[in-house]
Amino acid sequence: MTSPRLPRRLLLSALCALSALTLVPASSGLAAGVPGPRVAAAAFTDDFDGPAGSAVDGAKWQIETGDNVNNHERQYYTAGNSNAALDGQGHLVITARRENPNNYQCWYGTCEYTSARLNTAGRFTRTYGHVEARMKVPRGQGMWPAFWMLGDDIGQVGWPNSGEIDVMENVGFEPSTVHGTLHGPGYSGSGGIGAAYTLPGGQAFADDFHTFAVDWAPGSVTWSVDGNVFQRRTPADLGGNNWVFDKPFFLILNLAVGGYWPGDPDGSTSFPQQLVVDHVRVTTSDLRPPV
Repeated sequence: MTSPRLPRRLLLSALCALSALTLVPASSGLAAGVPGPRVAAAAFTDDFDGPAGSAVDGAKWQIETGDNVNNHERQYYTAGNSNAALDGQGHLVITARRENPNNYQCWYGTCEYTSARLNTAGRFTRTYGHVEARMKVPRGQGMWPAFWMLGDDIGQVGWPNSGEIDVMENVGFEPSTVHGTLHGPGYSGSGGIGAAYTLPGGQAFADDFHTFAVDWAPGSVTWSVDGNVFQRRTPADLGGNNWVFDKPFFLILNLAVGGYWPGDPDGSTSFPQQLVVDHVRVTTSDLRPPV
């Protein structure tokens, strides 16, 4: 099953400014002419350390605000730490609530829910590497947490030409399953290219933390959950359509409520619901070429 992801409302004005946080790996100390080992180097790390109730690091993340008519989601994304705050124990907590404290207006009228969506546009972009988040997802009908990436040129070429890499999406009616998907020109929305991963024995992703990752290289993206690889995609999978994943992308974390794919909350859905993020990391590898 693929995720019917449609274009979203974005803060495109921030996409022009870039601030890479790449760290240069230390010298291996090997003699000249001898290929060096592959060294993992941190390009982006957030362990969400800080006082309880504080907002995320503004040097790493910006917070989007507003609703999303494109997916027919029901939430209003709020600013500051109202729905995205550190818990003082090394986690970011994105909270979805059934509320409307400021008379927010959504595409369908008066908004019924609040939540949060964060991205690194203008703070951090990357081409290739190991991209992972360790998270515990919410539970319940209508919940739609996601960790994903968009091409940094979206402000110039639009979606889906920008490309989209969904590292992890979960919809509440599938508590044991997550999805990883590529979207691009000719394979967007419900036509995205992807696969699902299901926990064994009826376990639910909301019961514990899990690590969701992609290993992204020239001409390939490989997905894993807790180190278990479940799909690899290359240009050969696109049926002749254009591969748009060899360029910089930025990161996104969000918790949507309702929408075309998950459906809306119902009487069985309790609130508040939380997406708890332990860390987000991007690492790259440096392989010294033979002389």
